[in-house]
Amino acid sequence: MDLSSIKFTPLFLLGLALVISLSAGTIVRRPSQGGYGIQFHSLGHASIGAAIASNWMSAASFLGIAGIFFVKGYFAFAYILGWTGGYVLLLVLMGGQIRRFGKYTAPDFVEARYDSSVARVFSAVIAILITLIYCVAQYKGIGLIFGWVFGIDYTRALLIGIAVTISYLVIAGAVGATRNQQLHYLILILSFVIPLMFIAHKLGYGWGFPQFSYGEALRDMPAESARDYLFPWTFGTPYEWISLSFTLMVGTAGLPHVLSRFYTVPNSRDARWGVVWGLFFIGLLYWSAPAFAVFAKSWQIRSGMVLDPESVQQIADLVVIKAGEWSGISHLLVAILAVGGILAAMSTITGLLITGAGAFAYDIYYRLVNPRATEQHLYTVAKAVTIVLALIILVIALNPPWMIAQITAVAFALAGNTLFPIFLLGIWWDRTNKYGAISGMLVGTVLTFAPILLGNLIPGLTRILPPTSSALIGAPVVILTMIVVSWLTPPPAESLRRFLVEKVHSP
Repeated sequence: MDLSSIKFTPLFLLGLALVISLSAGTIVRRPSQGGYGIQFHSLGHASIGAAIASNWMSAASFLGIAGIFFVKGYFAFAYILGWTGGYVLLLVLMGGQIRRFGKYTAPDFVEARYDSSVARVFSAVIAILITLIYCVAQYKGIGLIFGWVFGIDYTRALLIGIAVTISYLVIAGAVGATRNQQLHYLILILSFVIPLMFIAHKLGYGWGFPQFSYGEALRDMPAESARDYLFPWTFGTPYEWISLSFTLMVGTAGLPHVLSRFYTVPNSRDARWGVVWGLFFIGLLYWSAPAFAVFAKSWQIRSGMVLDPESVQQIADLVVIKAGEWSGISHLLVAILAVGGILAAMSTITGLLITGAGAFAYDIYYRLVNPRATEQHLYTVAKAVTIVLALIILVIALNPPWMIAQITAVAFALAGNTLFPIFLLGIWWDRTNKYGAISGMLVGTVLTFAPILLGNLIPGLTRILPPTSSALIGAPVVILTMIVVSWLTPPPAESLRRFLVEKVHSP
């Protein structure tokens, strides 16, 4: 490794940020945790919203959204519409009801609602699969940024980055530090928006609100470039756009680590207002992400830089950082952008690995292997599984198949095809039973992975069921499957049906 190629400023800032995070997490740690390490407290509606937004600010949001806009222009609005629209869906359909149901994780809800340990284990397996897929995208983001920092190839950078991430996870666990989600959100949003303001100023556009002034950059584009970049269907068909938006909406409403935020608030009113504030805080990020792509494209056109499609794909997921470099803002601001991307990916990885390991320890190992296991033994199993999952994801991430946002969308497709129907019918149709739930999750899993595993063998399958967008067909098929199977099998217990009416749907 050539020392002259190493960028020391982002390394120093990253070390400083991790020390601050550990210190703050140690100070605010609280003993009131559930078996999955879930915190049971709230500081108010805005605090809940910031916590939701903090969970949401992954590498896909920090790096992937701008990257997909850089490559696909207008078509990428499907990601923003889907990922924000999913919270509206949660607000309208499930936020308050989930809180009134009173369980703390997705598997907890599934077992309590459907009275089935088999359904619980199946939902835990799905949660683990979502963790694996989601984390691959985060790993890619870490590998790309560490490669930029050290000036080395992706593989070596990925190994270094994941070693840092796992070390941080181990240290945080050893000192009992929890993540201060409100502080985490504040750091990430400032590290995203402030450099963007300087980029806009450097390029001669309004810097006060670059989320709006990037429209001037679009108008300044040559007609041919603007036409390709702004025309809705240059990079995809209307069906692909609609199916992607729908998949990301229902996937958002089915993600375990999003749903868990509603289990841990004091009441259903806080759950609903938490969604409203979360949507606002997330919107700050999503209003800003397209601006990075547009400013990078503007600089590229001004400078006469011509990139072939392969080069565009290679730099797209780093376009947030490239926009800063190309525009000529200070190295410190570019370093802040890079550190923000690393922190977003690291925090998501640690949260998802803990969730996935907890699902294995409490919902699979305890249920199927060792029902007599003590709490301490389950924690030990969860720690071991965390390392195993991290290594499995590392192997997959060495050769990631798509862009960061696209990999993440597959995790949303799985959630939208499985957990979303389980929650939707479980809350709103009291006749849904365990047979319908198990068959629905099975069908949804098959529909999610069929285009990925069989797309090359079955002509036209990926056009009907795109890997990133399969829920437009998959979710309705799963819901129909659950309804038919539930009607053909015995109904759930009458006490459960009364609980739904009197408790979950009570005003």
